[in-house]
Amino acid sequence: MRSARPLRRFAAATTVSLAVAGLSLPAAFAQTTPVPTPVDPDQPPASEGPAQPGPITAEVGTGIGVLRVLPGAVPGETIFDDPAYENALRKQALLELGLGLAKSTANSEAYLATERSTAEASPFGAAIGGYAPQVPGASVAQTAVPDHAEPTTTGVQPPPSPADALVKLGLLEGSAHARWDERLGPCVSPISEASSSLASLSAVNVLPALPDTPQQDGDQHAALAGAPGSPARLGGLLSGGEPTESGAGSLVHVPDAVRAHSKIELVDVPGSAGKAVRSTSTMRLASVRLLSGTPQELRVDVVSEPTLTVTATGDPATSTVDYEAPVLRVTQGGRELAELDAANPQADLPIGLPGVPGELPVVGPAVNDRVLDLGVLRLSIGELTQEANGTELRAGARMFDLKLLPGTALGMPDAALAEVSFGEQTARAGAPAGGVHCDVPSAPAPEQPAPPAQGAAAPPLAKTSGAYYTIPLFWTGTGLLLLGSVLVAAVPRRQG
Repeated sequence: MRSARPLRRFAAATTVSLAVAGLSLPAAFAQTTPVPTPVDPDQPPASEGPAQPGPITAEVGTGIGVLRVLPGAVPGETIFDDPAYENALRKQALLELGLGLAKSTANSEAYLATERSTAEASPFGAAIGGYAPQVPGASVAQTAVPDHAEPTTTGVQPPPSPADALVKLGLLEGSAHARWDERLGPCVSPISEASSSLASLSAVNVLPALPDTPQQDGDQHAALAGAPGSPARLGGLLSGGEPTESGAGSLVHVPDAVRAHSKIELVDVPGSAGKAVRSTSTMRLASVRLLSGTPQELRVDVVSEPTLTVTATGDPATSTVDYEAPVLRVTQGGRELAELDAANPQADLPIGLPGVPGELPVVGPAVNDRVLDLGVLRLSIGELTQEANGTELRAGARMFDLKLLPGTALGMPDAALAEVSFGEQTARAGAPAGGVHCDVPSAPAPEQPAPPAQGAAAPPLAKTSGAYYTIPLFWTGTGLLLLGSVLVAAVPRRQG
């Protein structure tokens, strides 16, 4: 009988070979850890993410003006079939025209990082009966992050619209600049800035809501009928045609450029360890002409321009609201009629019937001894409003309002025919306690391993894989298997 020893030797050798191959797989796939190389060599390591300075919140908006024709004349609409609810809705103006909005916002805790700083300039906007159609190409905006080194600008001539019958606008320009540093956050200058400018404005040459022919009822109405113009043209004070660049026959004419500016920035405040958040709204307007091109033309000169500033230091005791109220001087033919300021915020200029048929109505104090049938031009400075909520301050003001109020002869004693607001200003700012600290230490540069001395062995790599622990086990197991196979092959099998 052939001996079985060679067969046992072959089986042992095969078993050892398979075991060695199986244990060698982890070692074969062992890899070293690559050193990541950043795209920007100056950027901090990916593992470091220090908190940005803050938190801060700020918002400031400045509007050149808003023109409303028949404010409160259009009922609000609702999907609910409830007359009481519908009557409670705020009524809209027949036509609302917004000019030159400059808005800046900053919010370090915005949900989207791209909205931590925003700037928007909307030179033109309109709403008809409460509905606001989009005006393509009339707005410009920026958001950050990423940071923007330069602002985005636009310049447009308003496109044709249904508002052309009531207003003539010159060139509209806008600029928007939003900044935010990915590491220092709001520690940039400025954080957000927006501006909007208007070259010229002529508006309201006719009052479309009034009848073209007055009702003949009594001597007062007959006198109005004898004036060279219908009630829709205020007895001839308005031209009745479309507004022109010269402003002749317009209720409101702004011959010079007007500019709205909004800005958010960090500033140093004496006595505060950190920086304060400041929101500033400024309005640049030289003069406004009323009833331009007529013998009754009024001139409203802006002696002092308004500036609204809200500064938040993080401490309600040192946070401030500063408002430089405007000073307006009203003149007619070189004669001063009124001066509006914080102490005298309102002036009424009556519009009276002409003394002789065929003459234009008279505007101003000269008609105090007459029956005031056509209405009143009311000029007023918007009152400053402000409120505080913790470390956040809010404030709002208007440069001045112009309202054309009808008289009793027109049958609308409780509603304004037209309303123009110049210089809509709002601002708010909030800062953390102690202010904003921008002295954030720069991230230390990652340490580079020292080059090994000449002839010295390189330092071992980091053991970041389980394969490094498998290699010693592999050689230990391999040795034991070889020893076992030798013993199995060398020791003879006992015969029973």
